[in-house]
Amino acid sequence: MPHPELTLEKRIEAELCGLDATLCLYADDLHGRVIERGADRVFESASTIKVFVLGCLFAKAAAGTAELDAVLTYEAKHFVDGSGMLRALGTGAQLRALDAATLMIVCSDNIATNMLIDYLGLAAINEFIAAVGCPNTRLHRMLASDNWGAPLGSITPRDYGHFFARLAKGELVSPAASEAMRGIFRQQHYNQMFIGSLPPYYTDAEESGADPELIYTATKSGSMDACRNDGGLVHTPYGDYVLAMMCTDFKNKLEVNDHPAFLYGARVSRLLFDQYLALEGRFERRFDGAEG
Repeated sequence: MPHPELTLEKRIEAELCGLDATLCLYADDLHGRVIERGADRVFESASTIKVFVLGCLFAKAAAGTAELDAVLTYEAKHFVDGSGMLRALGTGAQLRALDAATLMIVCSDNIATNMLIDYLGLAAINEFIAAVGCPNTRLHRMLASDNWGAPLGSITPRDYGHFFARLAKGELVSPAASEAMRGIFRQQHYNQMFIGSLPPYYTDAEESGADPELIYTATKSGSMDACRNDGGLVHTPYGDYVLAMMCTDFKNKLEVNDHPAFLYGARVSRLLFDQYLALEGRFERRFDGAEG
């Protein structure tokens, strides 16, 4: 048995002892071991809410009430500052709903997000959120440049982890839809809080020559003045595990790669990564002699 002061939870606390902020998390090894730290605290979602917009698109496509190939047009009402590429194209640009959804996740495109919220409907997105078992998560509005201080969405680490657990198990809409969404999340660009301390050999397989299917992440982050959030799944030869981290109460509001939330979050992520690999697919060693 582990020393009572060296459990996984205690070591996470040790990693975070110098953080002048509040970091909450939810992690699941998908074998019955869950790690929680303030997992039910409600946070500003920032762009993490976009995963539910993606899920709603696939759910409505499966139900025949939306189409992945539907052509969406960028209109003036969709404009918003912030991340993304569509601002460079100008109004009138057209792209498929699936392409807009890909931009929404991969480069967190805010205009693409508004186009999809307009297409799917705010109520439908919140109905999807409830249907997948995330009771403390809600999208409040479209994104707008003139009210960044107003809540965009509400979320908890537990709800975010639950979403990715369903994705990992192939239970989000359908196995095929889950696999398609996983492929989009794998391309996500803003993941420093999640992968910043993971071995670059695995996270940059294109350059290192590593097998890209050996170990990879599928994630979505979100940042506003009130929060720095990140979460997703890590795929390994032993299976997948899920991690959601959300940080608030920090002083530095700047969008910088060495933000304390990113640095400390990355250290916690690495701790869980090493634990999962060392125990060959678990966060905790079994002492009952059972296998599997």
